[in-house]
Amino acid sequence: MKNQKFNKALASPYGPFIAMALNILMAFVIYAIARLEFFFENFGYFSNNISLSLIGKWMEGGYMFDRSAIAYTNALYIVLMLFPLWIKERRYYHLLCKWVFVVVNGLMFIINLCDSVYFPYTLRRTTTSVFHEFQNENNLGDVFWGEFLQHWYLVILAAVVIWALWKLFVMPQTQHTQYSTIKSKLRFGVVQLAFLLLTTPLVIVACRGGWSGDIRPITVNNANEYVQRPTECALVLNTPFAFIRTIGKDVFDVPNYYTDLDEAEKVFSPIHRPKSAHAFQKKNVVVLIVESFGREYIGALNKKLENGNYKGYTPYVDRLIAKSTTYEYSYCNGRKSIDGMPSVLCGIPMFKEPFVLTPASMNNYTSIAGLLAKEGYQTSYFHGARRGSMGFMAFANKVGFEEYFGRENFDKDKRFGGEDDFDGHWGIWDEPFLQYWCAKIGEMKQPFMTACFTVSSHTPYVIPKKYKSVFPEEGLPIHKCIRYTDMAIGKFFEAASKQPWFKNTIFVLTSDHTNLSDHKQYQTDIGGFSSPIVIYDPSNENNSGIQDGIAQQIDIMPTVLGILGYDKPFLSFGCNLTTTPMRETYAVNYLNGIYQYCKYGNVLQFDGQTTRGIYRLNDHLMQHNLKGKVKEQAKMERELKAIIYQYMYRMVHDKLMP
Repeated sequence: MKNQKFNKALASPYGPFIAMALNILMAFVIYAIARLEFFFENFGYFSNNISLSLIGKWMEGGYMFDRSAIAYTNALYIVLMLFPLWIKERRYYHLLCKWVFVVVNGLMFIINLCDSVYFPYTLRRTTTSVFHEFQNENNLGDVFWGEFLQHWYLVILAAVVIWALWKLFVMPQTQHTQYSTIKSKLRFGVVQLAFLLLTTPLVIVACRGGWSGDIRPITVNNANEYVQRPTECALVLNTPFAFIRTIGKDVFDVPNYYTDLDEAEKVFSPIHRPKSAHAFQKKNVVVLIVESFGREYIGALNKKLENGNYKGYTPYVDRLIAKSTTYEYSYCNGRKSIDGMPSVLCGIPMFKEPFVLTPASMNNYTSIAGLLAKEGYQTSYFHGARRGSMGFMAFANKVGFEEYFGRENFDKDKRFGGEDDFDGHWGIWDEPFLQYWCAKIGEMKQPFMTACFTVSSHTPYVIPKKYKSVFPEEGLPIHKCIRYTDMAIGKFFEAASKQPWFKNTIFVLTSDHTNLSDHKQYQTDIGGFSSPIVIYDPSNENNSGIQDGIAQQIDIMPTVLGILGYDKPFLSFGCNLTTTPMRETYAVNYLNGIYQYCKYGNVLQFDGQTTRGIYRLNDHLMQHNLKGKVKEQAKMERELKAIIYQYMYRMVHDKLMP
């Protein structure tokens, strides 16, 4: 009887609306399934301090963002279903509607699943910037295929869900033949038009995120209202929404924290006007940016981990650290490779979106290479991938590197193995490419400034066949790659130490960002940015062990220039670690709408308007929110606002030069 009534309703003028409503409800179910999968796929990142009330907040926020994404992506389907014309009520028409619904929502489900795999690399939902980030890559098929095989269970899940979408899709049973009279046609049109007029404002409200007239259309930043930690924003959001809400959006706007630049500069200025205690020393500068070389993997920087029993995966770098300067707390300023270059080489952190993907990247600015080139340095940049990969070549040219060496250059050098040393995915294996770098450095005229970006410690996490028994699988898939790259770094320094230029060189080692993690303290909001900052001077003039302070990538340029005795104005949002008291050093980064500011032994989380939390840096799991209980909070807020204001103002007004 119930089934007969239901079929009768589907065959009435109300049928298209009833079918549409039930199918939209099914879309909500598949978004919920995707969020559940996202949670379990990345359980370690969300399991800290979990509670029923927190899960409730996640569900509340998730519903709002799902509602918006579903309204955006199903708008065409809704219009097709409720179009007030009786002649459309044919089977083939509703079959077309079915295809539109299943294809659109099936694709959205797949996008969400893919992002659950990509999340550990970025700690956020993917936005439209990803299309620019990888636009020059021709090897993504290999990477996706590798992830496809590794996450085969997600392929099965996607197939099952899409099959269910097709099978459970509700089609109205109205037929145009049942509307043979003018009255019946008119009744159908009026009913459909009424439903369309009723549904349209509901769709608009869903897209905007609420009913109230003072509500601006919700953005990804609104997810912070439903979480305790910025990392959890990814769980509340969905990837289709993140894509839609970042299409064509202006990234930077100047906040009203200060009336003008002069007022902000009284609190913080990124313009350095150094007064060196010694004359300019034309030491060589060598910067090694190691792919995914997170602090977590380095035994020498984790002596307290696992009750003092942690050995790490970097014996060669451990020995380097023993005779270098590094820092108790050290951080990257972004979570992507393209964030690393501006941070390390230009002193520009990532706020909101990767700097090189924003219109501000066309501004006038320079780097340590550009500054030293004017002092007579020969400058060069090396990357084991093909020229143009990740946009590194364009960026290197923009900021003053005179020469760029990529995979093609390596292939032409008869001293090395050419294409035999290609890893089949990203570029040249680290061991031969670092040896190539060392050889090319030896051909440079002193003084020189050179930087190299490695490729091997990266998904799909493979190493050369000859090392598979030397560095077997252990722990996380990346660990064997870290061991291989560490060995390659060791061999680089061994070869470099035999060169005449070695002792007249300042070496800097850092990572572009962090990567996979299996320790809770590195899965927190701030722990996910833990990167090494290692400065090594073979002359032993500037080595001072592990310093009890904070360091970040954007400190590298002012620190190296300070060591050299450079005395001309330049811009960097970091500080000179050799002259700044360790209590005054700081770090700043941005995650899911939250600025994180580390200073005075604390990390402050600020959403652009208010402080969301403040934690002690030695509260490694970030379990104790001390908002309102830390005496430095007001001072940290004032300083962070000045940093943000300076950043936004200078980006918008093209003032990245002193």
